[in-house]
Amino acid sequence: MGIIQNQSVIMTTDEKSIHEVYNRLAALCSRSEQCSPDIRKKIVALGFEDETAAEITAKLKEENFLDDERFIRSFVADKFKFNKWGKVKIRYYLKMKGLPGDLIENGLDSIDEDLYKQLLIKILKEKAKTIKKKDKFEKMGQLIRFAQSRGFERSEEHTSELQSPNT
Repeated sequence: MGIIQNQSVIMTTDEKSIHEVYNRLAALCSRSEQCSPDIRKKIVALGFEDETAAEITAKLKEENFLDDERFIRSFVADKFKFNKWGKVKIRYYLKMKGLPGDLIENGLDSIDEDLYKQLLIKILKEKAKTIKKKDKFEKMGQLIRFAQSRGFERSEEHTSELQSPNT
């Protein structure tokens, strides 16, 4: 371990590399929302121990560069608004990142239920126009599978709204 003198501060090369990684990750977190499990994986991938990764992550959280709740809120809003995903798919992706379930549920609760229903009906009506099947049951089955692939829950209420004559 060599000692590097940097502006009257003496640091070991390990301390310097930890400081460099912290600065790089702070810059990354400043540019875009990140979650702590992703940041931890990046630190470990650079060859640092879990203990060091925990320290760097804690410092990023302490200085408000990293906030899982803020990440979840922005992830939920973006995936709902731009990708038109339902709650099931959003929840799945957030769980795959290793985020706490209570934070995920709080983030999903931020979706307005009326907007959620309106979006579901809108995308199903758009999809219904593209389905070539004539049989009503086959068409409805295809729409339900489509909605589930987008992460929407199956609901009898939504199904009955789709069966209205103007669909």
